[in-house]
Amino acid sequence: MKNGPIFLVLAFAAVLGLTVLGADAAPPQFNVGAVNNTGGLVVFVAVDKGFFAKHGLDAKVVVRNTGPEISKALDAGEIDVGAANVSNIPVALERGLDVRAIVGYVGSSFAKSTDDNMLGIAVRPDSGINSITDLKGKSVGTTFGSINDMYLVEILRKNGLSESAVNRINSTPAAMVALFDTGKVDAMAVWEPYLTRMLEKVKGAKLIARGGDLVCFCAAAHGKPERLYKDRDVTQKYVNAMSEAARFVRDPKNLDEVGSIGARYIPGMDADLIKRTHKYWGYDMRIGKNSFKAFNEAVEVLIAQKKMKQPFDPAKYYDTSFIERAMKDHPEWFDDLSGAR
Repeated sequence: MKNGPIFLVLAFAAVLGLTVLGADAAPPQFNVGAVNNTGGLVVFVAVDKGFFAKHGLDAKVVVRNTGPEISKALDAGEIDVGAANVSNIPVALERGLDVRAIVGYVGSSFAKSTDDNMLGIAVRPDSGINSITDLKGKSVGTTFGSINDMYLVEILRKNGLSESAVNRINSTPAAMVALFDTGKVDAMAVWEPYLTRMLEKVKGAKLIARGGDLVCFCAAAHGKPERLYKDRDVTQKYVNAMSEAARFVRDPKNLDEVGSIGARYIPGMDADLIKRTHKYWGYDMRIGKNSFKAFNEAVEVLIAQKKMKQPFDPAKYYDTSFIERAMKDHPEWFDDLSGAR
């Protein structure tokens, strides 16, 4: 018994030591995938402005060229969360990719199931193209498996043409400007800011289509269930950081800074171009009934294009619990957005 006080002191010291260590413990590491275009601005700002750190995460960004590449990185365990557009994620889900979407990434599908004003078709001055129907028999640059290709196919169909009526040339968006500039294609279906860059770079080039509510350039951030639900608090920190960063991106007074940050993360991009084309983009992190509708509408198109065999229930993909908690706890991050909450 005479050793009792010593034991109690040592035990108290051990508990105190563990408490101190816990207080000084490093924040959990979270690897975030992003595509190297302005669709990834929220991620780039969240890192650069310290929103991830503010919410207690040691976030590392892994950049890839396309959504499908991000999905592959996620499947390989290189990232904890990635993002993919509704133009391609349903195909991956049908093929067995097991992920849950927890927060938006780009687009405004919460308010409306279509959002394509950042998409358009530019034509060269020597192409003889003045309308969509004039694309018949012409070469058109696009990105197979991405939203600009879905947009191209849909606008062709709306104007009575099949996708086989044009010669679709596959290219990454970053390479499209040079492809268009050198005249290796007659037209280009692409998103901003590449669209504006083409129109400005090639004298006499013109825009024959923009938007039209044909598709939804909307993507959500997703991860594997075993990672997201292992520690819901960590996942909530990520969703909160994305939500607060998106509010910063949308605020007009931050446009200069947002442009500068984007230019640092996106190869070959300049801040002024990002600023001038920012108005075409939506950065709404909310997920709701219109997001489900946009998903189902994309699936219908993918089935019609024979890229999918049957419908896929979006409820097996979207988990709205994390973003709903962010909306409830921090309404100030969403007070500038339209659409019923």
